[in-house]
Amino acid sequence: MGDFMGTNNLIIVRGGGDIATGTIHRLHQAGFRELVLETEHPAAIRRQVALSEAVYDGAAVVEGVKAVRLDTLSQMDQVIRDGNVPLIVDPEGKTIRELKPVVVVDAILAKKNLGTTRGMAPLTVGLGPGFTAGSDVDVVIETMRGHNLGRIIRGGSALPNTGIPGNIGGYTAERVMHAAAAGIFHNVRAIGDVVEKGDEIAWIETGEKKHVPVKATLTGIIRGLLREGYPVTEGFKLADIDPRQSELANCFTISDKARCIAGSVLEVVCAYYHKEEKL
Repeated sequence: MGDFMGTNNLIIVRGGGDIATGTIHRLHQAGFRELVLETEHPAAIRRQVALSEAVYDGAAVVEGVKAVRLDTLSQMDQVIRDGNVPLIVDPEGKTIRELKPVVVVDAILAKKNLGTTRGMAPLTVGLGPGFTAGSDVDVVIETMRGHNLGRIIRGGSALPNTGIPGNIGGYTAERVMHAAAAGIFHNVRAIGDVVEKGDEIAWIETGEKKHVPVKATLTGIIRGLLREGYPVTEGFKLADIDPRQSELANCFTISDKARCIAGSVLEVVCAYYHKEEKL
């Protein structure tokens, strides 16, 4: 396959949350050079499987793949040579203009386009709603659970966001908790804990120093929980409970949804390089 994994080629992935991490992990395992761009304060709740945690901790490991936060781009090549994935804080994507990657994958999952354009790279891929293939990106990947999950769209858009979480164990909206008030988020329980419906799993410290409890909406395992001390607004996504108490290991591994989407991104990237090689 020629030089498609050579030192002059780079894939930039915007976003390092749990869905993005599935794609980052798959591309890394396939041998591609990557750089991950993140915000200064990522808000992933499935933190055990989000490489974005490297922003806070300097490094993060998910299923054997390690992301390392860069202070400057000059450190990138060494991190890649060490077999790791470099990550840098760059929410505006300024690095894209500087490095001129071959591929840009927008995996922010913001349900809207936060600035990715086709001019950023020879191949641009957008995950989920907010993108139109052939207009602001080259390819869109469907992210809604169901029959079309992972579908590669080369003309048109992904299905619009419904605001309803995917069905897990027969539960949808019930398994996700949101902030009842604005304030500072504090953990009481941890990811992987088994909780009963009504248990206090966290609380919000409001401006009036009030204690606003966050209670489990169903019995199960805490699958996702926002980072301690994070400032939240009313309605902010805080936690995710899996009602299947036998699925503890799933809290610490990449999800089926993320793997499916990742496979489609890898297919698109490989197809692009094969096409370029034949020219």
